[in-house]
Parts: sequence; C-alpha cells; structure tokens
Amino acid sequence: MTNNSIDNLLEGNKSWVRNVTKMSPAFFQDLAKGQTPEYLWIGCSDSRVPATEITNTLPGSIFVQRNIANMVIHTDSNVLSVINYAVKVLKVKHIIVCGHYGCGGVLAAMSNNKFGFLDNWLMHIKDVYRLHEGELDGIDDLEERGRRFVELNVVEQVLNLSRISFIQEEWEIGEFPYIHGLVYSLEDGVLHDLEISVNSKDGLHTVFQYKNVK
Repeated sequence: MTNNSIDNLLEGNKSWVRNVTKMSPAFFQDLAKGQTPEYLWIGCSDSRVPATEITNTLPGSIFVQRNIANMVIHTDSNVLSVINYAVKVLKVKHIIVCGHYGCGGVLAAMSNNKFGFLDNWLMHIKDVYRLHEGELDGIDDLEERGRRFVELNVVEQVLNLSRISFIQEEWEIGEFPYIHGLVYSLEDGVLHDLEISVNSKDGLHTVFQYKNVK
C-alpha cells in the first residue's frame, strides 16, 4: 500500500469523525467509557462483509471475530479467546455465525485445487463437505452446490459453538447466549436467516454434552 493509500484512509477517518460528531457530539466520549455489545459476530474476513455496516449498527454494538469462511475450530485459541471473553466478560446475549454466498474459502474447499499453506485451514471446511457429501454431490449445478455448502458450513459452525464447554456453562445458569446462523448475499446486500437458533445442549449428541461443567 502506497503512502497515498494510507493518506486516503487517514482522510477518510477524519471525515467520518466529523460526520459522527456532527450528529452526536458526545458519541466518542460515551464510547470510550466501555463496551456492552449485545452480539458476538463470527464472520468471514472477506472485505465485502463488514458486520456493523451491513446491519446498520454503530460501533460498540457488535463484538467481532472474523476469519476465512467464518470457522469455529476448537483448537483455534484466537477464536476461543474471543468467544470466551464475549460470553464470560461481556455477557453477550446472541452469537451470530454469518457466512456469505460466493465465499472464496468455501468454494476453494469444494475444489481439488492446491492453495499452499491455506490448505491446512481449508481442511476443516472440507470436513463439512464430507459430512454432507450425499446432499451436496446430488446438486449438479456447481453454483447452487456452492451456495448450499455455504449454508451447511454456517450450520456446522453453530453446532461447533454449542459444543464448547464454557458456553454450556452459561446455559446451566441462564438462557443466554443464543446462537444463530445467517448468510449474507453479496448480490443484493440482504441477510438470510437460516432459522437455526440454539441456546441449549439438549439437541447435541450425548458425547458433546458436558456434565457438571461448572
């Protein structure tokens, strides 16, 4: 990135600050006092899917974790640290896994091409394909297969969240957090609800249900 490109970002920031303070003079002073977001958003790193912009919410509303293809991997200390802080400290009420149609990571995992170091990450997405290969292989149209793969990947990440022991700890003392699955459409900007909402370990296979986790 050239110096001019950095300058563009800095000028954009100044313009944004001017516009925000014009509408709400105390906005930044209030924001600096702390955060109490209601949502944790686990989304894709894709630059076209920014959480606050597509939901028309202000800074401070959504705690965000983003990675390639919105994955929840149980050996990923980064994502686990974010989730733990969100549910244990911030006490978010809702966790949203948001994928998007046309996701490069999902489409890469659907192929047999090599992508170097990235193949190690894509292996987890390929596992989702393996779980649903009967349904996915039955879809002849590759674009439609990719769209369905995106949806199924979101569903599996919702389930991965519900298998986390410290989330189950929260469910033992209350109803929150709820875990939801959404998919964003780049073509029209609309969020689609996959109508999966989990706030209990009851639907999990028994091997994933922790006992006396407190």
